[in-house]
Amino acid sequence: MYIAQQKRHENIAEYILYLWQLEDLLRALKFSPEAIYTSLVQNSDYDEQTKQQIFMWYMSLAGLLREEGKEERGHLSHTLHLIGDMENLHLQLLELPIGATYRTLWAPLKEELPRLRIVIARDGISDIELCFRALYATMLYRIKGDQSKAGAIEDVVNLISPVIALLAQTYRQVEQGEIDLYGK
Repeated sequence: MYIAQQKRHENIAEYILYLWQLEDLLRALKFSPEAIYTSLVQNSDYDEQTKQQIFMWYMSLAGLLREEGKEERGHLSHTLHLIGDMENLHLQLLELPIGATYRTLWAPLKEELPRLRIVIARDGISDIELCFRALYATMLYRIKGDQSKAGAIEDVVNLISPVIALLAQTYRQVEQGEIDLYGK
């Protein structure tokens, strides 16, 4: 809960990937309250009241996954909406003068997107969601030690990371009023 709050405040991309990881972890624990408490809460250094708040937060995530019919796979609408917001920002940065640096980073990645769509096997999603799915897939491949597919997208991930990092930084700056996209 606290990690998610910190990531949400500091880096929207890390927040999204963290929530996706939690979704998979909750699924692996089969949404069992006992398993969730034992695995994710019990041994933390927090007092009992805070542990209960954290446990309830995990259970609310589990409840959302169930409500949205995503017990087996898929991502919470909340994170997909955030990715949609980032896609909108991405499209603005491709057009507005403030996006010059972003466009420079984006150009080589754009060339790789058709190949990446084949590797990730995802048609009909935005370019930014595709990038997130590639980052997440690579993270999972690394965790599992599976190099069979990781190599196929590793070179593209090196193009994705700086693009998503700059997009996340710009998102935070816009959200906090530090920059004005339109320069007014």
